[in-house]
Amino acid sequence: MRILITGATGLVGQQIVKICHEKGIAVNYLTTNKAKIKTLDNYHGFYWNTSKEEIDKSCFKNVDAIIHLAGASVSNRWTPEYKEEILSSRTKTTALLVNALKGESHTIKQVVSASGISIYPDSLVNYYDESSKATNTSFLGDVVKAWEDSVNSFNVLNISVSKIRIGLVLSEKGGALPQMSKPIKYGVGAAFGSGKQWQSWIHLEDLANMFLYVIENNLVGVYNGVSPNPVSNKEVTRTIAKVLKRPLFLPNIPKFFMKLVLGEMHQILFDSQRVSSKKIEDKGFYFKYHHLQPALENLL
Repeated sequence: MRILITGATGLVGQQIVKICHEKGIAVNYLTTNKAKIKTLDNYHGFYWNTSKEEIDKSCFKNVDAIIHLAGASVSNRWTPEYKEEILSSRTKTTALLVNALKGESHTIKQVVSASGISIYPDSLVNYYDESSKATNTSFLGDVVKAWEDSVNSFNVLNISVSKIRIGLVLSEKGGALPQMSKPIKYGVGAAFGSGKQWQSWIHLEDLANMFLYVIENNLVGVYNGVSPNPVSNKEVTRTIAKVLKRPLFLPNIPKFFMKLVLGEMHQILFDSQRVSSKKIEDKGFYFKYHHLQPALENLL
């Protein structure tokens, strides 16, 4: 099997590449940096440039499936220009792939795209599964809707479409966890706002395995990329402190203060989405890390 990955050098992409090679799956990957192109049998890079709508169509040769992860980080300050980049980096990369495949002979049967649980409305009481019709009217909610709609374009090419709505990814190598852990290590950690907001998290290893499980079992449709046991922000903070053996004594950090510091991006810290993983579990997927404390003990 050979898989084409966009975003292969990112946090999730690197873990997926690692697992692919452990399983003997060859990887093609797309990069905007020609210096990052390697030409190994099991790891072959190809150049693309979305702003110029350029792509090396050789990347599709002998590929069975695409894992589409490309997208600008949402963790930079949301200026009007950067908000446009967050959106376009998801929709334009998708359009470039689809347009490059139109009229081409190919062997691709399935695309599995990253998505986000930000599509679900902010709520302290609701428990969302993939059948939920309500959608978040926030900026990130709009981004996810546009992202998923763009990925549906692969259907016109007779390619099956799957989407994994990713929650808070826990890894010691990057993402949110090192940033959450740092103040706690120095004894100045605290929950945000009320601390009651739900955080649907997933260990990086489980998420990477889920992408490959969806391909290997040809699972079509939407799946939530979250662990079976979401927790509150207060519980995340307490558990990190417990694992690091550090005290927590500061009051919670007020929402208005984080809004002053981060601007509109503060929404990431305060939105509450309690999300179910039952659908993927019912398909036979096994989570290595069901509960938060063992996941954090593994990572920290």
